[in-house]
Amino acid sequence: MPASEELLVEAERLAAELDGVDPPTLLDVRWRLIGPPGRDDYLAGHLPGAVFVDLDTALCGAPGPAGRHPLPEPVALEAALRAAGVRAGHPVVVYDGGDGMSAARAWWTLRWAGHRAVRLLHGGYPAWTAAGLPVSTDRPAPVPGDVTVRPGPCRCWTPRQPPAWRPATAY
Repeated sequence: MPASEELLVEAERLAAELDGVDPPTLLDVRWRLIGPPGRDDYLAGHLPGAVFVDLDTALCGAPGPAGRHPLPEPVALEAALRAAGVRAGHPVVVYDGGDGMSAARAWWTLRWAGHRAVRLLHGGYPAWTAAGLPVSTDRPAPVPGDVTVRPGPCRCWTPRQPPAWRPATAY
């Protein structure tokens, strides 16, 4: 399966990709329903080169009749993704604090927006640190991206091509 169709990437493999010529864009999307904002975790330490993207303000619209975390307005999402350095067709890896909830939301939102080349760091930030890989407190200034948000149905997989983590018999 091509890397752009994989759902998860292991910490060691991601570290190797980050050392490559054209590394994926890293988005730190740590978030908690209760507790300090994810930005505080990001400032304390993150994957080298990662940009913080706030789930509440960038990956979701304002709470209201559509729910607590509705889809964002496409123009606002496009601006946030471009500010984070997301480029059209270029791989993105998202990670969170390890439970996968906010990373899954980011993955799904990017797929809904038409960006298919997105994966999740398996185990999130804790998996990275458990592997003994370096962390950073630097705040990168990414080159603005050129992604265009084209909302549509999230065609995440088809019955003929199930994701690797789900048995084909489930269809």
